[in-house]
Amino acid sequence: MKKTKTMVASISTFIRRTYPSTSRCNSLATIAAIQSQTQLPRESLQHHSSAEGRLRFSGRVFCSESGAGKRRSSGCWNCGEKAAFLFCNSCRSIQPVDDSVDYFQIFGLEKKYELDPGSLEGKYKDWQKKLHPDLVHNKSQKERDYAAEQSAKVTEACRTLTKRLSRAMYIMKLNGVNVNEEETITDPTLLMEIMELREAISEADDSTALNQIRSQVQEKLKQWSDSFVEAFESQRFDEAVKCIQRMTYYERACEEIVKKL
Repeated sequence: MKKTKTMVASISTFIRRTYPSTSRCNSLATIAAIQSQTQLPRESLQHHSSAEGRLRFSGRVFCSESGAGKRRSSGCWNCGEKAAFLFCNSCRSIQPVDDSVDYFQIFGLEKKYELDPGSLEGKYKDWQKKLHPDLVHNKSQKERDYAAEQSAKVTEACRTLTKRLSRAMYIMKLNGVNVNEEETITDPTLLMEIMELREAISEADDSTALNQIRSQVQEKLKQWSDSFVEAFESQRFDEAVKCIQRMTYYERACEEIVKKL
């Protein structure tokens, strides 16, 4: 808790010094107003049993680590031999999407939060080359359709694993913990900081000011990402969800800044 207050206090101090007008955010009525608008996750956990198999994430269905999602037969649809994720090693037919294969498995990565961005990007490009329309144009319509579906899945997997926030939420899902994005937070200190930062972004009238705020926000995003790693690896999932709360907030603040630049 002390670490949480320190992180919040430091950026709040920076904002107040840079944008003194934000001091008018100190009314309880204002806090209540922004609370009703803030769509950030709260420390609400829903632990799924292995029988459920599928997990909700931002409107999409993902598979749990048990792999009990939409699973295709392990045999190739064309020759019946055991088939890999993309191609059958026997007849080289393109295979349909197997939703029991998680995003880490697609890229041959260890199932952990910290990963090498360069390795992920390289593997993603390799997959896209194999699935490029020019390389499958001589295949049957069925296989071309499969290739398009595979390409979409690989792209979504890369997008999810690239960003700290989406990667954190996804790996929590794989471990049976559902973070509800639609619930609001109630921490008055954090709500106050949210309002102050939003106002600072709104009042910043040049790229220099915006980049200065973004630098502060990105540093906090990294700090909470590091805290998530510690909590997740120790299986302190309630603390991990608190970290995701903050990461969500800072991620959205960065997006607001980028829109203004």
